[in-house]
This record gives sequence, structure tokens and C-alpha cells, in this order.
Amino acid sequence: QVQVVESGGGLVQAGGSLRLSCAASGRIASINAMGWYRQAPGKQRELVAAITSGGSTNYADSVKGRFTISRDNAKNVYLQMNSLNPEDTAVYYCAVDVAYETYSGRYYRHWGQGTQVTVSS
Repeated sequence: QVQVVESGGGLVQAGGSLRLSCAASGRIASINAMGWYRQAPGKQRELVAAITSGGSTNYADSVKGRFTISRDNAKNVYLQMNSLNPEDTAVYYCAVDVAYETYSGRYYRHWGQGTQVTVSS
């Protein structure tokens, strides 16, 4: 099985910063993309940022220039969030695309349980 665990959420004032961490473990032969999504109350889950195994990144327009996604090895990914504003309040989820077997070419998405980020005005 694959486990995806996020950490680093919390309460911060507008203009502040938080750093989210995500660690994947278990039956993992390789990881393709890793990403962060968020879901605010009453809204659909949306992509915040993603990073491929080659290091290419993609960001939602609303976070460009404020958030930075990075990965330090094959199984950990981070989201540095600066200049936070109340509109960033949401549950943040880590998503990891995992192959169970080497060279299978088949990747399966696994989600973490989510971590709450609350930005007060």
C-alpha cells in the first residue's frame, strides 16, 4: 500500500508564510508527478501547484509568485506559501502519482488526508 502524509498546516495572519510538507511511502517503484490541491468550503478541489519527476512546475494563476513547490528526493514534496491572504484558506491535499512496478508505465494517484490552512485577515 501507499501512504501519503501531509504536515505543516495551521493558522496564520494575512501576509504571513507557511510551509507544507508531504511524504509518500510504501509500495512505490517510481513517482511521476507530485502536487498540491486545495478545497475551500463550498468550492471544488483545485490544483495549486505540481512538479514532475523532471522538475517542471505548474502553478495556479492565483498563487504564482507567492507559492513555490519543490521536491528534495523521489518521495517528498513541499509547498512554500508566502504572502498568504484569506482567500488561501482551505484544506490542502497532497497528490502523488505512483507506479507500483518499475517500467510498468502505469501510474496511480494517491491522496493524503489533507491539512487545514487558515489565513486570518
